[in-house]
This record gives sequence, structure tokens and C-alpha cells, in this order.
Amino acid sequence: MPTGTAIRDARDQLFAAAERVLLRDGPSALTSRAVTEEAGCAKGVLHRHFADFDTFLAELVRSRIDRLALLTAQLESSTAPVADALAAALTDLFDPVAVATVALVVSRDGLRTRLRETTPAGIPLLAEATELFATHLAAERMRGRIAPEADVHALAPTLIGTGHLLFADRTGPAPDAETVRRAVGAVLGGEARGPASP
Repeated sequence: MPTGTAIRDARDQLFAAAERVLLRDGPSALTSRAVTEEAGCAKGVLHRHFADFDTFLAELVRSRIDRLALLTAQLESSTAPVADALAAALTDLFDPVAVATVALVVSRDGLRTRLRETTPAGIPLLAEATELFATHLAAERMRGRIAPEADVHALAPTLIGTGHLLFADRTGPAPDAETVRRAVGAVLGGEARGPASP
């Protein structure tokens, strides 16, 4: 695309291009040149919308964190057994782009430093997902669907860590639904209970 041509929704197009580069080539290939070439625009377009490339990357990660609201809604509306709902949520959470985004965050110290403004501890995206799961587990405990003594602040990071290990190999096949369900069941152990109270 010629330098003088405006592109609509530039931020979204640049984010989508960055995600394609991440999926195809991995975090080490993610450069401003790779993103703008993938988006089909001049390099200056990125710098018109973001102070620098680290700012762009931080906003890219934050856009993934913002999508966790969809996962919250999914869990809140689910009537499935707790383990089934959590297994489905883990599968949705660890889509290929999210797995690549976590690898990006882990591989770039400067990016993690930049993200400390909004994620003071832990690995950004995983930390927010862990909090989401803890909140959901606490709600399920209130409903009587998990044991009243269940430690949701221990269960949540264990579930997120288990999910990440299951889906971390972005080049191999994703685990099937039954594998994820068995892993969630093993983490929950005897904590899960019967149907939800009305």
C-alpha cells in the first residue's frame, strides 16, 4: 500500500497482522517491519498510532486481556458441570493466538516491564485469566457446586498452569476435549459437586 494511502481501523488491522505473524513465524519474528508488511501498509502507519513498537506490543497483549470478558460471560452463563465448563473455558482461553501471545510476553523483558502498569505481578494474560478462574470458582463454591472448603486461589492457578502445559506446543496438535476434561477433573479432584442450586 502506498505511503500516502489511509487505512481504516488501522489499529485493528495492525493487531490482526501481528497475530498472523505470531502464528506463522513465532514471537522472534515479530518486528515493526514484519507487522506493517503483513498489514500491507507503510511502516509510518504503526508509528502514527503508537509511540513505539513496545507500546504497540503492550497494546496488542492488552487487547487479548480485554477479550477475557467474553470468557467471563461464557462461564457465568454455563449450566454444564463445573469441570466441563472449565475445560471449555480453558480450550477457548488457550487458542493459538493466546498461546503465541504468552510466548511473546515471556520472551521480551521490556514488554513485561511495560505491562507492569496494568499487570503488577505474574505473566500478563495468564495472571488475569487466573483471577477470572478464581472468581468463577468462588461463585461456584457459593452455589454449592464445589466443596465449601475448596481453596479457589490454589485451584485457579493450577488450572491455568495445566491448561497452558496442555496447549503450549503451538506447532503440534491441540489436545482433544476429553484430554482437557480429564486434566480439569484431576485438578478439581473431589472438590466438584452436583448440579447448581437454583
